[in-house]
Amino acid sequence: MQQNRQFFGNNEDELDIMPIVPLTEDEMSDDEKKLLPADLIILPLRNMVLYPNVVIPITVSREKSIKALQEAEKNGKHIGVISQIDAKSEDPDFKGIHSIGTVAQIIKQIKMPDDSITVFMRGRLRFQIDEWIQSEPFFKAKVSYLEDTIPETDNEFSALVSGVRDMAEQIMRKSNNVPPEASIVLKNIENISFLNHFIASNLNCDIKDKQALLEEHDFRKRTENLLRLLQVELQHVELKNKITDKTRGELDKQQRDYFLNQQMKAIKDELGGESNDRELKDLQKRAEGKKWSEAAKEMFTKGIEKLERMHPSTPDYSTVYNHLDLLLDLPWDECTQDIYDIKRARKVLDADHYGMDKIKDRILEYLAVLKLKGDMKSPILCFIGPPGIGKTSLGKSIANAIGRKYVRFSLGGLHDESELRGHRKTYIGAMPGRILQSLRKVKSSNPVFILDEIDKIGRDHRGDPSSALLEILDPEQNNSFYDNYLELEYDLSKVLFIATANSLSDIQPALRDRLEIIDLSGYAVEEKIEIAKRHLLPKQKEAHGLKDFTIKMNNPVMSHLVTAYTRESGVRELERQLASIMRKLAMKAALDEKNTSFIIDETLVEEVLGKPKYTNDLYNKSNPAGVAVGLAWTYVGGEILFIETSITKGKGGLTLTGNLGNVMKESASTALTYIQSHTALLKIEESFFENHAFHIHVPEGAVPKDGPSAGITMMTSLVSAITGRKVKPHIAMTGEITLRGQVLPVGGIKEKILAAKRAGMKDIILCEQNQKDVKEIELNYIKGLKFHYVNEMKEVLKIALEK
Repeated sequence: MQQNRQFFGNNEDELDIMPIVPLTEDEMSDDEKKLLPADLIILPLRNMVLYPNVVIPITVSREKSIKALQEAEKNGKHIGVISQIDAKSEDPDFKGIHSIGTVAQIIKQIKMPDDSITVFMRGRLRFQIDEWIQSEPFFKAKVSYLEDTIPETDNEFSALVSGVRDMAEQIMRKSNNVPPEASIVLKNIENISFLNHFIASNLNCDIKDKQALLEEHDFRKRTENLLRLLQVELQHVELKNKITDKTRGELDKQQRDYFLNQQMKAIKDELGGESNDRELKDLQKRAEGKKWSEAAKEMFTKGIEKLERMHPSTPDYSTVYNHLDLLLDLPWDECTQDIYDIKRARKVLDADHYGMDKIKDRILEYLAVLKLKGDMKSPILCFIGPPGIGKTSLGKSIANAIGRKYVRFSLGGLHDESELRGHRKTYIGAMPGRILQSLRKVKSSNPVFILDEIDKIGRDHRGDPSSALLEILDPEQNNSFYDNYLELEYDLSKVLFIATANSLSDIQPALRDRLEIIDLSGYAVEEKIEIAKRHLLPKQKEAHGLKDFTIKMNNPVMSHLVTAYTRESGVRELERQLASIMRKLAMKAALDEKNTSFIIDETLVEEVLGKPKYTNDLYNKSNPAGVAVGLAWTYVGGEILFIETSITKGKGGLTLTGNLGNVMKESASTALTYIQSHTALLKIEESFFENHAFHIHVPEGAVPKDGPSAGITMMTSLVSAITGRKVKPHIAMTGEITLRGQVLPVGGIKEKILAAKRAGMKDIILCEQNQKDVKEIELNYIKGLKFHYVNEMKEVLKIALEK
């Protein structure tokens, strides 16, 4: 059985049908009660309770119930209506039916198209089952009828009835789907018993509570229980209205836009407009067979679900779409196959770059381990060296040698860490970081990734990118690199990161600790000649349209070009000079088309480049007493440094000029103090310092100079000026001194030695502990140089000063 009913509780799932109100509210007369049968046909109902004098429509579909109705129609049209204990039961037994119900009078039956019957019946009187008679073909039982005794009207009972009526009216007013007629009907009901039963029948409460009302014999108590249920229902309605009002108030512009966009979408669909179905299908097709993590797969699925609910014209649509596009474009587990042929890799590296054996050996070692083990965490290499020696181009050569993709990211001037980690995708114009952008571009998770100029990262109030690099360049952490735009962890452990820098001191200490430092020194003249012949000259010939021309340039001319027109550790200036010569030859070839062969000699070099810019005449001259030649290291390579000392009459004191740093000034003071404390050893009168003032000057005052390596040079210059003994020609020196006269080792030895050789020096004084650095230099590059290793300052003076 099913009942079409209307609740006070605003249940939208139900039909808006009130129980039909009878034409009269009168109770049954005694004569009518006598006609009621003692053996009553029983009709079990689901989900409803029928009260006396209330008319309701009931849809009957069970076969047993239909037979019961047909039998009742034949015998006085009275039938007992009782609620089932279990509403889900299709065929209840005696125990599954309550014992108290309402005898009903069948008013009208209507047969429906689906063979069910809708019957209109009016409740008449409550009854109680005394004994079950039969269960087939329908239920039948002996019953006794229960009459309601209305209590005498007193103030308390009148107030109780009035409270029930008022509360029912409040619920009706506050319920949105109760028709206005219901309130009118309620006001016109005068019978107290019918009022109770009418309200209880329409109450939105549990079926057990309704059955409990029917079974309550005490009418006053039944009314009190009804009032309590109405109070609960009123609170429920008020709370629901409050939530509805609050929700309606929070319907902001974005939600309204959403509904408008949905309407726009419907309009576009009707007009045959564009839809995002094709885009979604394209994204899903690209996702098929994609190798990615479970987290990435889950995020992609959620993103697709969002897009399905959005119209392409909404602002957030492009944000979600671009994020999914990034997820699909990233090479989550896509790697290129490494080439494990070590001999071939060596040939590729040698063909691209001359020298640099230390770096080549390190790459080949890494390749050898990969070949044996199959997988390993990539090292984080850092090439330190002066500009123009091929650090960056070497990275591309390494990628070619091992068969990987190549990526270059210049860090110079970078000041925003979002360039590395990306922006949150909710920001306008947000993008992933440059790391993920680069991997997305090359479509590989294991490229050779060059982080160029890592020592020139900016740092200001906007952030510190070098701190963001700590995670990227840590093999223990970069397998879970987090990009703010992606909002997922990404594995960078297979990427071969190679950083380049000119100065190690400018790299943050914590970042420096994560790098495997490989020092690259400048090129010797012999190396530059080979590089020019093998790489620079062919490159410039092709760049200037002279590829098919025969151009000859012997080693002495190339050496003259290197020494007389360039003064650098790398080969950039040399390449520019060669380009100037090639342009001159290109012009000659254009004027004389028959000429296909050229010879570059010193005459042509001077014709194109002018007189030599650098000569060694300055260093070959015999300097006066007080002038010594030192060796210095700069980020562009080694340099020759003159130290000049002048002595004047005065009351002592030391003047230092030449744009010197604090460390260099301290070295000068240390040297002077040592001389003053060893006058007997140096055969100097003690009164000499009381009557003379000392001035030390380092030429090229516009260039800042600092560091401890000029200590022994300053000492030698001071002693030379005091004693009048000249420093031997063609001799250079470098080393730090102490107050006890000991000579300490310094860095940058290879660059300094190569600078000394370029300048035409023949003897070099070094600390004994720097001997190991000299042994790392190939003998061909230091041929013609004589090295003197010392431990104390007196040894330096013995070697450097003339007798």
